[in-house]
Amino acid sequence: MEKGKILQVAMPIFKAMTALDFVGPYEVLNCLPNVKVVFVSHSVGLYTDLGTLTVQATASFDQVPKPDIVVVPGGVGTRALLEDEAILQWLRKVHETSLYTTSVCTGSLLLAAAGLLNGLEVTTHWNAFDLLTSLGAKPVKARVVQQGKIITAAGVSSGIDMALQLAALITDETTAKAVQLYLEYDPQPPFDCGSPDKAGPEVLSKARTLAHNRTTPFTELK
Repeated sequence: MEKGKILQVAMPIFKAMTALDFVGPYEVLNCLPNVKVVFVSHSVGLYTDLGTLTVQATASFDQVPKPDIVVVPGGVGTRALLEDEAILQWLRKVHETSLYTTSVCTGSLLLAAAGLLNGLEVTTHWNAFDLLTSLGAKPVKARVVQQGKIITAAGVSSGIDMALQLAALITDETTAKAVQLYLEYDPQPPFDCGSPDKAGPEVLSKARTLAHNRTTPFTELK
């Protein structure tokens, strides 16, 4: 990688995205001196997540034709974009020249819908494995999966792990570790139930209900 080069990281945002999907990677990558993050969308403007957090896209897709890195967040809003040629065509085009094309959570659905994940082992949120399969990818149970220059992360919080791995790739391992320490990312959750395999049937059922109740108001976005 060219020494001293500033890498442009493009994060597409949209209505009903999941905030931590992009905030986690943003915090990691924004710590790096050789990175500039830009939020892009169909048009410049404000976009609201699943709750009340509003984020501004400062550039449209056509204004960011060749980002070095792409980080696609997820959220129920991805479902309305699975046939949206504006974002899908942009993803296809930028992938041709990107150093890395990445996703967090159901952001992988958009990469798959763009035809970038055909036959590849990738990951996504555990509740979206079937949909990812229907789009031609091969979901696997892993926190982060790298296939060449495509890196996919599992659900929501795993975007932090993915971004730290990406930070090591575009700088070095020591720098990535320093970022992790600076952010004091030292997970010690109060419960050991962060995956379906660990959660048990009662917690898994409640999690599915929670996901349904949270996302139902946003299913009609087109």
